[in-house]
Amino acid sequence: MIPVNEPLFCGNEKKYLMECIDSGWISSEGPFVCRFEEGFSSYVGCEQGVAVCNGTAALEVALAAVGLGEGDEVIMPSFTIISCALAALRLGAKPVLVDCEPDTWCMDASQVEDKITDKTKVVMPVHMYGHPVDMDPILRIAQDHDLKVVEDAAEVHGAEYKGRKCGSLGDAAAFSFYANKIITTGEGGMVVTSDEKAAEKARSYRNLCFQPGRRFYHTQLGYNFRMTNLQAAVGLAQLECIDKFVEIKRSNAVEYTKRLGKIPGLKTPMEKKWAKNVYWMYAIELEDELDVTAEEVMNRLKDEGIGTRPFFLGLHEQPALKGIGLFKGESYPVTERISHQGFYLPSGLKLTEEQLNKVCNALESVFD
Repeated sequence: MIPVNEPLFCGNEKKYLMECIDSGWISSEGPFVCRFEEGFSSYVGCEQGVAVCNGTAALEVALAAVGLGEGDEVIMPSFTIISCALAALRLGAKPVLVDCEPDTWCMDASQVEDKITDKTKVVMPVHMYGHPVDMDPILRIAQDHDLKVVEDAAEVHGAEYKGRKCGSLGDAAAFSFYANKIITTGEGGMVVTSDEKAAEKARSYRNLCFQPGRRFYHTQLGYNFRMTNLQAAVGLAQLECIDKFVEIKRSNAVEYTKRLGKIPGLKTPMEKKWAKNVYWMYAIELEDELDVTAEEVMNRLKDEGIGTRPFFLGLHEQPALKGIGLFKGESYPVTERISHQGFYLPSGLKLTEEQLNKVCNALESVFD
């Protein structure tokens, strides 16, 4: 089976891990945590980094850091992972949805302003599958309405919007370092920001809101979302290779598009002129003209020993969210279409030329 993703460890991962073990510093107090925070935030273009245990936690910490709380609303795309909604709900806030663009699959900025109410506190653009959201309209709207912008940058390590790294564009951003991300710590995440007060709040929230001068005394509620020194050691080694990893992703995308772009009715990922797409996953969408479903194609590929994953199901169609009374009667046509007609192909950093050719040959055979 050709896996959808396989991480690449080709640097100092073992060396740094052995340093942790030899020194005994394996907890969140170890020195690699600070080194990874400083290195990654600097790479993104932010002044502060706050490492946490996973990407979902990073979203919650980032929202808490900018002041989202009970009764507030946060505008986000329906086409995203459920973690975005969960982060808002855990803080007592309400997720409010917009549709996505049909070409980039990213949040449709033109729909944001109509969803603003007197309860709106945050706009959360989600950079999708490696392609940046069109941020300028969102930033203008946020400025006009005094809103905070928290980027979900889980899938865009190294991606750029008009020459600036994704994650540096809003008030704060959340990254994921799950095993399928461009750089990984197995599980892990980070909040980045250039707002010192927001960073201070994020560090407190991830650490049970301990008081600086009086440990085990709490005036606010927080959580243990800390990253271990072991994870950070792997993350730092991965960060040293990030430019190489981004180049691999982009190179593989070029080869995929060269082959698959010739198949009628199969839509391949694009790159806007103002964007640098890092193609976190090579995602494709079946146009309506094709008399075949994404599920059927995925099953055919599975029979050929090729792993795939479906697109996200829209938040407004998630049974768990509908079950608590959210999004009643709401419809987002673009999200509904692509969530049922899109999937992504093997996109790991260890993908070989032979494997890529096998995937393309299998798809060409299916559509023949």
